Amino acid sequence: MSGDKFKYQGAGREYQKQLLTAWYERLQSAKDDGRKVAYLFVPGNIAEFLRVFDFELAFPEVNALQCGVRKTSGDLILKAEDVGYSPDVCGYVKNDIGMMLAGNISPSGTQLPKPDLLLCTYCGCTTFIKWFEALAHYYDVPLVMLDVPYLRSNTIEEDDRQYVVSQLKELAVICEKITGKNYDHDKLVDITRHSAEAEDLWVQILHSAKHKPSPFDSYFEAVFFMAPIYVLRGLPECTDYYRQALMEIQERIEHGIGPIPDEKFRVVIEGPPPWPHFRSFWELLKKWGVCAVASSYSKVGGFWDHGFRHDPTRPLESIADYCLTCYTNLNLPMRTELLHSYAEEYSADAIVIHSVKSCRSFSVGQADMREQFIRKWDIPTLLIESDLADPRYFQVAQLRNRIDAFFESLEHKRLVHA
Repeated sequence: MSGDKFKYQGAGREYQKQLLTAWYERLQSAKDDGRKVAYLFVPGNIAEFLRVFDFELAFPEVNALQCGVRKTSGDLILKAEDVGYSPDVCGYVKNDIGMMLAGNISPSGTQLPKPDLLLCTYCGCTTFIKWFEALAHYYDVPLVMLDVPYLRSNTIEEDDRQYVVSQLKELAVICEKITGKNYDHDKLVDITRHSAEAEDLWVQILHSAKHKPSPFDSYFEAVFFMAPIYVLRGLPECTDYYRQALMEIQERIEHGIGPIPDEKFRVVIEGPPPWPHFRSFWELLKKWGVCAVASSYSKVGGFWDHGFRHDPTRPLESIADYCLTCYTNLNLPMRTELLHSYAEEYSADAIVIHSVKSCRSFSVGQADMREQFIRKWDIPTLLIESDLADPRYFQVAQLRNRIDAFFESLEHKRLVHA
């Protein structure tokens, strides 16, 4: 895809690379520049709120997944196990602990600073609590828990919303003490406006997968496209990136091109990717002409495609709503219905569940999901297992056999019905 015919292909990726490189460089120089650093998680993150106080933000899951992609997570996980962490503990946790024990060098090779604040937004994953308790012990820095109630129905309870807002107001006092900067509501309004603009653009990219063939893979490509909206959300450059990315997608639609040249099967994928074997996993599906048209993982940081936006007219309340509605904060029936709705909305032929050994937030209940997809809705569903960070649990021959058998069966059914 080169030449004048394809003006925007690759431009967004290059700009994203520049933005993420600059982000890691800002983190490395933060202490020398007198800026404070906060560590927080991706699901339910309150980046907009912390940017009011000019925190530089670090996300341990992002570091862990990048270590997986760069194939350094295996050694870091072993370092954590050497000091007593069980093989069953979340691979992200052990990667992060191992990285810290090895000098806290980021996947890009820059030095990650010690945090001034650990902010744990409890959004459905109990591991988050123990993870940051461990970091608070190692780093000897303040740990603040933002307690987010489970979403018990499809409607947010006003008491739950105000409960989170009240915690944000308490957190503002702590942030003022750490940074020496006062809470500025007008600044938060401006930041959330940038977030909402980026979210609008991102949704257009996600919805582009409704086209046939899809110009966009909502799992394998989405993990690259979605990085800025998690780590840079609220910044003007994040919105600029999604403008470029959308132009690339629109150009793909115009010329009928996409990530799978001969799209044969459209699937919805549940669960995080196996980062140390990301490319191999993609190739196992690509050989069958499989395109992921929707996924739960691309929504792990926000359900913008279901209408949520950060709202500059009510910024604190919309931040609370964002925390309450992240994927890991939904109950099992809600998750199941969501994936079913994606299968219908995006004309999917099947659902693929990648069950992650060490991630209970995703894997608990997935076997029950599969039974419901098959028995209640007659949706062909494949369940396979490995891990999101630990390379030891990816058995390529076993996965190939399961995947090949599943899509051979789908192909046979098509021939019979034809």
